[in-house]
Order: sequence, then structure tokens, then C-alpha cells
Amino acid sequence: MAGHARSDRDLAFERARAEAAVCRDCPLYRDATQVVFGEGPVPAKLMLLGEQPGDKEDRAGHPFVGPAGALLDAALAEGGIPRDDVYVTNAVKHFKWVRGHGKVRIHKSPLRSEVVACSQWWQRELELVAPKVLVCLGAVAAKAVLGPSVKITEVRGHVVQRLDVAVVPTLHPAAVLRGADRRDELRADLVSDLSVAADLLRA
Repeated sequence: MAGHARSDRDLAFERARAEAAVCRDCPLYRDATQVVFGEGPVPAKLMLLGEQPGDKEDRAGHPFVGPAGALLDAALAEGGIPRDDVYVTNAVKHFKWVRGHGKVRIHKSPLRSEVVACSQWWQRELELVAPKVLVCLGAVAAKAVLGPSVKITEVRGHVVQRLDVAVVPTLHPAAVLRGADRRDELRADLVSDLSVAADLLRA
């Protein structure tokens, strides 16, 4: 019976991925290369929810494979969490960008309406992954899960029970990379918050 249940979950996951790939519920699909759906074990005890794919993720079709992903991998390892054990996804599945110098595509934060339109996908992922802990990476993810009035500076590192899961909001790795002279401090904060999630997984 367990094998049948696992197979049913796999089929439901592939169905969600396929439906997301042709989603037209907001305008972001027009300029993005492709939908970047979540990846990792299903089910998983820990799910990470970021903001949206970046330039490298949009081209590759995989979440967190750019510089922010490299920092996230290192922070997870330092926090005692194997990346292979984690399901990783984003609140928004298409890369939103504006043209910079030459061919450079510069990240642009999604509108609230775009986050809301895309919420159906991470909510389906959450149901299928069934994590014990959900880590929200950055303000967009935290607002998607906890509501638009939440302030990441006030909830960062705290545990909030929501949607039958322990939610731990923290910084987005990209924000750490942009931190300039505060980068070491922000990185330490990210690792500390991931350690909170690791403690919850062990409890």
C-alpha cells in the first residue's frame, strides 16, 4: 500500500509541475524563458521557499543554481542541513526582470498580484512535500506565507505556526550577497536561522 501511496504522490507532483509549466495566470510568463518548479525529495522534512528564479535559474530551469544558490548550499551545510534532504522552490515561478546594460537581465521584485497568482503552485508543493519545517527566504516568501503586513526584520529567526507547519522566516541569500560591508554579519544571521530550522527537525 505504501508503494501505491508514493506513486500517487509522484503522479500528483508531476501533474502540478506540468500544469505550472503552462500557467498564464499573470504576465510574467511572457518574458521568462520557462517556469522554474521546485526540486528535491518528495516528501521532505524541510522545504525552502525563495522569491523567484534568477537569471541563471531561468536559463537552466532549476532553482537556486546561481550565486545565491551557492551561498545557500554553504549556509545549509554550516547549519547542519544536507542540501539533498531539502525541497527547494520559489514563491514565484517565473523570472521577472528588466534590461540592464547590454544583454544583462536585472532582477525586479514581483508585484503582490503576481505573488498571489502564483501562490497556488507553492501551496500544492507544500501539500505534496508535507514538510515539518518551512523556511521562507526573504520578504517576498515571508509575505506570501504569513501575509503582506509581515516585516522580515521583526520575524526573522522566529518560529511561526502556519498551514500546519513550523515556519522560519530568514534572509534571502541574494540579500546577503548584496550586503557589501555587512555581508559576514548577514551570512551569520542566515546560518543562525537555518540552525533554528535544523533544531526543529531534530526535535
